[in-house]
Amino acid sequence: MSIQTVHRTPSVGVTSRSSRDIETDILVVPVFKDDILPEERDLDAASGGEIAGARARGEFKGEPCEVYIPPVRGWTAGRVALVGIGRRSDFAPDLLRRAAATGALAARQRRLRRMAIVHAAGIPIAPGDAAQTLAEGAVVGNFDGASYKTTEPPPAWVEDVQLRIDGDPSALRAAVDRGRVLGECTNIARELANEPGNTLTPPLFADRAAAIARSAGLSVDVLDQTRIAELNMGLLLGVARGSQEPPRLVVLRWEPTSAAQSPVLGFVGKGITFDSGGISIKPAENMDKMKGDMSGGAAVLAAMVAIARLKAPVRCVGVIPMTENMPGGRALKPGDVLVSAEGKTVEVLNTDAEGRLALGDACWYARQLGATHLVDVATLTGACVVALGKTTTGLFGTPEAWVEQVRRVGERAGDRLWPMPVFDEYKELFKSEIADFTNTGGRAGGAITAALFIKEFTGDLPWAHLDIAGTAWAEEAKPYQPKGATGVGVRTLAELALAVDAWARL
Repeated sequence: MSIQTVHRTPSVGVTSRSSRDIETDILVVPVFKDDILPEERDLDAASGGEIAGARARGEFKGEPCEVYIPPVRGWTAGRVALVGIGRRSDFAPDLLRRAAATGALAARQRRLRRMAIVHAAGIPIAPGDAAQTLAEGAVVGNFDGASYKTTEPPPAWVEDVQLRIDGDPSALRAAVDRGRVLGECTNIARELANEPGNTLTPPLFADRAAAIARSAGLSVDVLDQTRIAELNMGLLLGVARGSQEPPRLVVLRWEPTSAAQSPVLGFVGKGITFDSGGISIKPAENMDKMKGDMSGGAAVLAAMVAIARLKAPVRCVGVIPMTENMPGGRALKPGDVLVSAEGKTVEVLNTDAEGRLALGDACWYARQLGATHLVDVATLTGACVVALGKTTTGLFGTPEAWVEQVRRVGERAGDRLWPMPVFDEYKELFKSEIADFTNTGGRAGGAITAALFIKEFTGDLPWAHLDIAGTAWAEEAKPYQPKGATGVGVRTLAELALAVDAWARL
């Protein structure tokens, strides 16, 4: 377990006071690069023209997440921070979310406990959406990944956040509560993904997942190695063979009595707690990052917690296969053939293509549990990072209408998803001479063949695959995000459940 607390959820409320009268330690004002909003004009007057001067000098431009703290007189707040949200024509809700997170990090760096954020008139987003987005950002900004540092003072936390937004008070409160939960659950996933492999082995991950899920009101079933074997999950067991740590399969259920028996939304998350590559061992450089190979599993767990806390009106099941991939004496070898729980046979050409094996058995099991629509989330392929870099998640699946629903929800949630092809012709790349198919199709189209491998176990249900290999981990600190786990996918999965009316008949 972590030595220090790594995140804290502040109280978040709405105020109708004028911006100049809000009592807080720091007042965060999002501003455009190319459009001066009323709050900025008032602040410029209160600063004696310092803001306009800073813009004229190029000291402050209003670029996304750029921060400027001018001297201001006559306003109640202890400090005022302008945070850029870029050009008006480029505005997207995620820029507002990032501005709120940037403000929270700026407050914490100055060890300030109280923060207020102004939703200025003129920013093109509805009040309720703004309230949720700002609440998410403020909570996500209250995260610190330095959980095992003992020689530095503990992190400073923002304890209280006020949002200056005009609108229906009850609707705004509901939106704030939703954003606060989604932000907190994003932080839960980040905390887990940051954990070292020695403190988050499969059994320990399962124990922590069960405790977190039960506290949110989810039903939990943890399958040990014996029960996994009884289900004939040869793919998951094959990956686990090289490790001394036994595998687990965690099943989470949200079954509201008011929801119809169908649809049932099924989430499957890759839970490889450390991936050495197995016999096909990875290079030593950056292998330490493979502690985060369970980020998909963490996202599924955290999303299910959010779904329960927000009482989503749809039945959901989450399945998380947990194991290490290690090169022990009993480890899976290139050339071995495994038999899946569904009875399909797989020739293993590369033991480092292990995530899809575990996901194959898990997707089959989600179907047995009644899932009618599937989404799997996995740090699956380096090929996806080559294709899309570190800012965009690869989105695969069928049919197109289902994939488009997931894409739209992801855009609203701030998880940028980009659709990729899943044409049947790619299946030629992972044909096997002795089994039904191989576990890799080689370098060409590697992210696509990995997705199509998983599709073999989805039973033709509406299915989407999120390859988060590039987006699950921030390689460098940003104004809105410290280096480390990002919690990608949590808000997308939760929002998908909350938007059930949009896709229930697909």
